[in-house]
Amino acid sequence: MNKTTSTGKQGAAHSGAGKGVLVMDADAIRKAIRRIAHEIVEQNHDLKRLVIAGIPTRGKIVARRIAAHITEIEGIAPTLGVVDVSMHRDDLATRPRVSVLELTELPLDLDGRPLVLIDDVLFTGRSCRAAMDAVASFGRPSRIQLAALVDRGHRELPIRADFVGKNVPTAFDDRIRVRFEETDGVPDSVTLLSATQPSA
Repeated sequence: MNKTTSTGKQGAAHSGAGKGVLVMDADAIRKAIRRIAHEIVEQNHDLKRLVIAGIPTRGKIVARRIAAHITEIEGIAPTLGVVDVSMHRDDLATRPRVSVLELTELPLDLDGRPLVLIDDVLFTGRSCRAAMDAVASFGRPSRIQLAALVDRGHRELPIRADFVGKNVPTAFDDRIRVRFEETDGVPDSVTLLSATQPSA
């Protein structure tokens, strides 16, 4: 929430192509992101001070697209930022590898500004909690909201997305694979990989 694959499983990456069930194609992703942008506009009236912050890797792509839609809809460009969660996670000791560190980029005058965290897949909620810890070290926004392209359930923390592109029921050991043309060189897609079916 991984250069080749986004799984929504506590940030783990899986590089195999694999087979699975397509749950969102490029058109569905485009429509979901545009709808989220409209919903963010409806819930945030001070768009000039709005901060849209993506969680690497693919959350940054979703954030850029949402910000572009908001600019197109309202003619006002929100501030675009990045929130790296790598060193704020509470499961570093249990992870097979640490994600590549990225520079957190947030406005210096973050205090009192509305902020929307953007991730591609919402799973246990631990990435979001880590993101909020990272944000807290930069300032105190007036409010923090959360948007996710896919919510696959199985929360381990009391965290709920304010804006969701698609709810996808999954088993805990299933994987959600998100691919974007910018990072993967293939058409945008969201695929459910069942834990009961081996990847090809």
